[in-house]
Amino acid sequence: MNKPFAKRAVSVGLERAYEVIRRPLITEKATRASEHNQVAFVVALDASKPEIKAAVEMLFKVKVDAVNTLRQKGKSKRFRGRLGQRSDIKKAFVTLAEGHTIDVTTGL
Repeated sequence: MNKPFAKRAVSVGLERAYEVIRRPLITEKATRASEHNQVAFVVALDASKPEIKAAVEMLFKVKVDAVNTLRQKGKSKRFRGRLGQRSDIKKAFVTLAEGHTIDVTTGL
């Protein structure tokens, strides 16, 4: 019998994992979050939390406890009087299990 909110394991291929995780996010807030065993990434706009969890676990060989996401709308900016628009991005704050770490300063 299926529970209505049962967690289902999501498998992600290697190619999709590299599409989901775009780059690590290096900001003051992300650095403060690293004190609480969290890592921040810029992810694909269509990525879901289970996909992000599976991709991080596959690429970095760590255990993920939780994934929190937010969508940041692009700002309207002017350059030489012309109106432009920055791209929308999606951020993911990934909480790692005790004893697991990711060093974002090194490449994959």
